[in-house]
This record gives sequence, C-alpha cells and structure tokens, in this order.
Amino acid sequence: MTARVWGVALVPLVLLAALIFLIIRTGPAERLRGEDVPPVERLAIERALLTNDGIVLDVLNDGPDPVTIAQVTVDDAYWDFASDRGALLKHLGKTRLTIPYPWVAGEAHLVKVMTSTGTTFEHEIAVAVRTPQPDAQFLLAFTLIGLYVGVIPVALGLLWLPLASRLGKTGIDVLLALTVGLLVFLFVDASNEALETAAEMPGSYQGVALFISSAIAAYLALEWFGAWLRARKARARSAGSPGFVLALLIAVGIGLHNFGEGLAIGAAYALGEAALGTLLVIGFTLHNTTEGLAIVAPIAKDRPSVWTLARLGLIGGLPTIAGAWAGGLLYSPVLGVVFLGLGAGAIAQVALQIARQVAGAHSLSERFATAPVMVGLLAGFGVMYATGLLVG
Repeated sequence: MTARVWGVALVPLVLLAALIFLIIRTGPAERLRGEDVPPVERLAIERALLTNDGIVLDVLNDGPDPVTIAQVTVDDAYWDFASDRGALLKHLGKTRLTIPYPWVAGEAHLVKVMTSTGTTFEHEIAVAVRTPQPDAQFLLAFTLIGLYVGVIPVALGLLWLPLASRLGKTGIDVLLALTVGLLVFLFVDASNEALETAAEMPGSYQGVALFISSAIAAYLALEWFGAWLRARKARARSAGSPGFVLALLIAVGIGLHNFGEGLAIGAAYALGEAALGTLLVIGFTLHNTTEGLAIVAPIAKDRPSVWTLARLGLIGGLPTIAGAWAGGLLYSPVLGVVFLGLGAGAIAQVALQIARQVAGAHSLSERFATAPVMVGLLAGFGVMYATGLLVG
C-alpha cells in the first residue's frame, strides 16, 4: 500500500485520540455526577499471606475512582499497617499491606480494610496456615506432585495401546467414542473451574470474557495447527498418519488443560488453602490416567514407536509440573482463567474432530445414536465422573 493510503487509515485514529482528549478535558461524566457525590469505591483483596511478620494482603482498586486506605482491623481490633505503594490507589492500582498481627495457627481471622470515606472491605481467613516460602524443597515437592498427578498417569494410560490395537472397527469406534466422552467431561470440568475462578476475580479483569476469548483463541489456533500438520503430511510421509495428527492434537489439548490444573494445585497449596493428602493425589492420578487412553485411541492401528508414545505422553503430562511451579511461585487468577480457557477451547476442537472421524460419511446424530457408540460415549463420561469424585 502507498503512503497516502496509510495516511488515510490513520485519520480515524487521530480523530479518536482528539475525542478522548476532549472527553478528559471537559469531564461530562463528572458534571452529571455532581461535586458532592462520594466516589465509587471497590477494593478487591486478592489474597492473604500468613508470614512471620504477620498478615500480608494484596489489595487492588477495582473501582473507577481513587481510593485511600485509612485503617485496618483484624478480629475487630485496629492495627497499624505498612503499604509498599502508599495508601492512595488509582484505578487498577495495587498495593501490599503488611499487618503485624500475631495470627494463631488453625484459628479463623477476619480482616477489614477501611477507606477514608468509611467504606469497609472484608476478607476472611477460614483456617490460619503459614504460607509456604518458595525454595528448593518447595519446587521439588511440586515437581513430584506434577509427576504423580500428570506425567506418570498419562504414561500409564498409553500402555493400553496393545489392547486397543487388537480391536476391530466397531471396537475402535467405541474406543474413540469413549475418548469423546473423556474430552467432553474435561471440557465441562475446565469450564466450570474457570468460571468459578472468574467469579472470584475483580470485575475489572472481566473474567468470563477472558475465559471465553481464551477458549475461542485456542479452538481456532488448534484448528489452524491441525490443518498445517495435515498439509505437511501431504508433502512428506514422515509427518505421520492422520491418526498421529489427531493424537498430537489431543495431547496438546490435554497438556493445556493439565497446565491449568497444575496452576490451580500450585496456587491452592502455596496460599495454604488446601492440605495435600494421599487421597487427593490418588484421585488426580486415577482421573488423569484416562487421558493417556484418549491420546492413544486414534493411533491404535498405527503401531507407533516407543519414542512417539513418549513424546505424546510428555506433551500431555509434563505441563502439569510447569503449571504447579507457576501456580506456586506466581499466584495469578488471571493466568489460571486464561490457561483453563485455552485448555477448554483446545479440548472442544479435538473432541469435535474425533466425533467427525467416528461419524465418517454419516451425520453425528446418526452415528452417535447407535448402541455401541453411545455406550462408549457414556462410559467415557462415567469413568471421568467416577474418578473425579476422589478429586473434588
């Protein structure tokens, strides 16, 4: 394009900038609201840390107007506090409040943050537990958790390949339908977890919109990735079979889901909001073993090499470790919603591709209405639900 065309394209942007400048200068909203109307105050207490120095709060100004933090009470008693970024917070401004309160392990504490206008915002610490400090032992523990609930279970699921390879066409269709059931459950599970996290986020982050946008982005990205892989396969035999392409897409989708799952695990334990029990680990292990079966189903007749299976297993399971590290070291509900959205979108795309493969020349409603395929679909959903009972 010529410079003249680019110049014309910039005209709306220049006029938009001028309009925004005019709005800021004239302040029509402030004129309508009046001078004596109190400011709109919304403070979000994003998390509470319990340390040797007392209680530490991460506070965000979620409202449109500046807010001044005036006082802090713990269990209805006023306490001094220190703010690392000052008491005045502008829109989306953050600060960390350190309150030298001698909290009691196992007890409940109620913290209230009061603004200069007298508005109070509360945060309840249901059970006081010291917040773990990141160190080598901390990272090792999360590595083991990721191995136990992500990498090893997915690898164990891949061991069903010899059984799957001996199934006939009807058996393969049932296995693929079972895979669709597994993935549908994962989609619902990821969506539910993301929406719960989004509901607890400050409104300014627009958690639900963030989740939906992430899911759509992942769906479209995996659609493009699958088309690129199939085009590459058409040019070179080494690119793999159609089954391998589908298995790789499943592994990527499950990997994104497991990263979000690892984030949730890491954040919960880093904040002292959950206690790691053997039953919980066993639940996640059983729950995620079926993911390996989902990966291996499309390549049941392809006789993949051990290296191919290892790569697919690592793609699906290894992100659990990375997610646990990120959740434990970099607490971020925004990051959690984004990756749960990415996982949900990717899983939805893969589930639809497998369903189309099972349907073949028939419509989805016709093929999935047959008894064997319907049994496989319901079995997949049922297995994930039963193992999920131990997790949730």
